[in-house]
Amino acid sequence: MPNSNVTKKSPSGDKKNPQGSPVQQNKSSNIARRFFFTLFLILLCVGLAFSLSPRNKLEEVPLSDVIARANEENGNIRKITVSGNELKITLKGKDQPTEVSRKDPSGTLYDQGLKNACADLTGDGLKECQGKYPVIEYETTSDIWGTIFDAAIIIVPTLILIGFFFYMMRQAQSMNKESMGFGKAKAKLYGPDKKKVTFKDVAGNEAAKQDLTEIVDFLKNPKRYEKLGAKIPRGVLLAGAPGTGKTLMARAVAGEANVPFFSISGSEFAEMFVGVGASRVRDLFKKAKSNAPSIIFIDEIDAVAHKRDARGGAGREDEQTLNQILVEMDGFDNDSGVIVMAATNRVDMLDKALLRPGRFDRHVNVTLPERKDRLEILKVHFKNKPVVSDLDLESLAAKTAGSSGADLANIANEAAIGAARENREKITNADLTEAFERVAIGPERKSKVMNDYERKVTAYHEAGHAIVGHVLPDSDPVHKVTIIPRGQTGGVTWFLPPEDRSYKSIYELKDILARAMGGRIAEKIIFGDDNVTTGASSDLKNVAELAKEMIVEEGMGSETRNLVFPSEETGYYTISTGKPYSEKTAELIDKEIKALSDEAAKRAELVLKANTDALDRLAAALLEKETLEEKDCEALLKGTTLPKAAALH
Repeated sequence: MPNSNVTKKSPSGDKKNPQGSPVQQNKSSNIARRFFFTLFLILLCVGLAFSLSPRNKLEEVPLSDVIARANEENGNIRKITVSGNELKITLKGKDQPTEVSRKDPSGTLYDQGLKNACADLTGDGLKECQGKYPVIEYETTSDIWGTIFDAAIIIVPTLILIGFFFYMMRQAQSMNKESMGFGKAKAKLYGPDKKKVTFKDVAGNEAAKQDLTEIVDFLKNPKRYEKLGAKIPRGVLLAGAPGTGKTLMARAVAGEANVPFFSISGSEFAEMFVGVGASRVRDLFKKAKSNAPSIIFIDEIDAVAHKRDARGGAGREDEQTLNQILVEMDGFDNDSGVIVMAATNRVDMLDKALLRPGRFDRHVNVTLPERKDRLEILKVHFKNKPVVSDLDLESLAAKTAGSSGADLANIANEAAIGAARENREKITNADLTEAFERVAIGPERKSKVMNDYERKVTAYHEAGHAIVGHVLPDSDPVHKVTIIPRGQTGGVTWFLPPEDRSYKSIYELKDILARAMGGRIAEKIIFGDDNVTTGASSDLKNVAELAKEMIVEEGMGSETRNLVFPSEETGYYTISTGKPYSEKTAELIDKEIKALSDEAAKRAELVLKANTDALDRLAAALLEKETLEEKDCEALLKGTTLPKAAALH
């Protein structure tokens, strides 16, 4: 859910943090950095200006040389300008000073040997004298720029060093604050003072809601349970496939109970520094206790709570974090009023110590939504969207078996995007169909151009899938067939179950294998065994995966009936093979998988050879129309028969 629906508080639980929010602190820090950087640039420019000024271009000469040339009749000096202890020399034929010299501050120029030969003369005598000796002028005002320059030589470098020192000090303080903040929990606190998420906002998952209702009652009425000696549950583990709404369900519990809700991801405990994760766990539980009654929600807890083994050690960061979580949950007071909720889609990866009674007491399975739940979820997502009056959400709910709430939200969003792409003002049923197919398989690849032979091969391939699936008694009915490329496929054949089913029989699974082989077998019958194409590669992969699942996990082999074998994630490993079963067992599994695949290919071939006319009709219709809906397929496949040898019962 978006964070705009909740109130964020300071770690202490107050609405206003007296030390200022992190955003304000960062803003102040940025302003200070800009100030020091600007001051540094100004001082640097001033120093460069003085270094490049005309004053510094004057040639400095000794005073003795100036005196010698000034006292010499017909020397090359025209004028000497005296400013304090500084002498600027203007040579004959020049308008600006080109030399500079300095006198001893303790004496006068006369004492140091410079005689003003023309001082007592006037009129023509003065002009004649000035032609031979230089004119000496005294500036009555001080040389401001000279004074500034003299001061700048000392001040500018000093200020630059001071500014650099302060900048480094601020950087060190900032780094220290960050390092001190490593141990602080990064949990987001959602307060109860704004719009809440309740069970009414969560469509479907009625069983999970029922399991969590008691948790809400514990938080609302703890005294009623304490009178009977009941203890509040320490933790609730929400387990389910990705996108089923585990986080939303936890938010709804907090909203129903009207208590603060601390949310953090398991990966946020991890850092490169050892001990930081454990410190963050301590800080998180401390905050939750100070805001009790409250809820701590740890999303993707398997990131820090996976199984420990002999290869680990007490020094590992992830194990230290897990140990601290175990200690904090075990150390809760009965009246602390804090409940820990966690979500994961890998319960098998969690450490057993975390799942024992006293820690995560309740396990709630958040399952994939059933058809009626999918319809309610779709209604929620289309509630605020402009739609046509006859929008068929029930049909979409039927198509989306096995989809999670997140998948349905994505379909609703894609439908809105598709309507906007077509410049429609309302979402139509065509937009729903396109959105479902885009999410399920991929967008149409309209730019892909197939030649006539490729189109013919694709048409017979998809027709083979459709006919086998239509004829076999335990297969789902054909929903749609198309030879328009989508995603990574050259064509698609959909089979939709008439209703949601929790279990599949061996007959149904074998029919699925046979219809998957229908495309390859149709190519073999029409074009010859040596001309089959790569178009069946994904079909063959699906056959191999389903056959392996039937043998290894479901115990449906002919020689291994009622036997299942441990998976590589959880099973033991034999020393000789490095697998969770022996080499002999592996050979037997391979043999059983091949037997199922061969049986599926044989049944598909029997069906297609018995219905070659229907195969030709369906392929021709696909070449003409490219897409056939369920009603079209039923009409074209009328009269198809099931060979006795292809029937399983």
